[in-house]
Order: sequence, then structure tokens, then C-alpha cells
Amino acid sequence: MKPSFEALARIAEIEFSEIDVDSAMMGEKLRLFLTDTSLVDVWLSRTFEDRFGFHWERRHLDGTFYRYDNFPDTAWKFAETFPRHFHNGSQNAVEAAPFPTDVTEGFREFLKFVVRKMRG
Repeated sequence: MKPSFEALARIAEIEFSEIDVDSAMMGEKLRLFLTDTSLVDVWLSRTFEDRFGFHWERRHLDGTFYRYDNFPDTAWKFAETFPRHFHNGSQNAVEAAPFPTDVTEGFREFLKFVVRKMRG
């Protein structure tokens, strides 16, 4: 079952309070504002039950971004976990998704990844 944006915002607020400053709905996505001025955007499809995307935007800090999604883009069909795939630093640095398939657990693990990267 697909979680609500509110449920994911609550997970960020409670479980990841060390990095989560605030959250807001931005059109059809949830935006998390992080302590280092980076952002995490969360997109959940209204049409497909398990279609999602988690995007950590850092280009203004160091030129990178990280995205875990399951949009079935055939350009990434080489990824062992296709259609799930992970953009590891840039659009073309795509690899198998290291996160769980469950949307809520995948979100938690994605935010754990963010915490690890922010800590260095």
C-alpha cells in the first residue's frame, strides 16, 4: 500500500530530525528542507500504486544529486533492479537500486543514505 505524503513527512520529522528542518507540499510532491540547505523531493504517482521517486538535490552545494525511482526508462534497463534504479551523483551515473522495494522502507533507507553522505 502506498504511503501518504503526510506519513512520509512524519517519518522525516521524527526519525531524521537531525537533518530535517521542515517540509512542505510543492504542487504534486513533498519537499524536505535539510540542515545543509539541500532538498529532498518525494514524488508518489497518483495513477500507479507503487510508482515513486526520491530526489536529493545538492547541485547548488557540490554539483551532485541523487535519485531513487522506479520510472521504467529503458535507458536504465541494464540496471539489475530495473525499473528501480539509482542516480548516484548525476543523471548518467545510474546503477542498481540499493534500497528496498517497499516505498516506505525505501524512503527510510534513502534518508539513511542522505544522513551518511551529509556526515561525510
